[in-house]
Amino acid sequence: MDNEIDFLIFFWDPLEQQAHDPDVKALLRMAVVWNIPIACDRASADFIISSPLMDTSYDRLVPDYEVYRNRKVPGVETPPIPIPSVVAAGRK
Repeated sequence: MDNEIDFLIFFWDPLEQQAHDPDVKALLRMAVVWNIPIACDRASADFIISSPLMDTSYDRLVPDYEVYRNRKVPGVETPPIPIPSVVAAGRK
């Protein structure tokens, strides 16, 4: 993600099943994995937008998944697929 997303405001209807539900879940999962603040309702969006942190520099902690990605899983012999942004960041 290269720190291009500071926060995510995504309004959706939790009472209706949509054909794109797997895409919504994937979007929210990626935001959680990379520690991106998420608002899925108006109250949360108001908190994010009105936060004093909006007017200052904020260093979001980006998790390091390298150990997890390189773990040995019994019965699996294939190496992990490289994540381009992580590989590029390692070369700096």
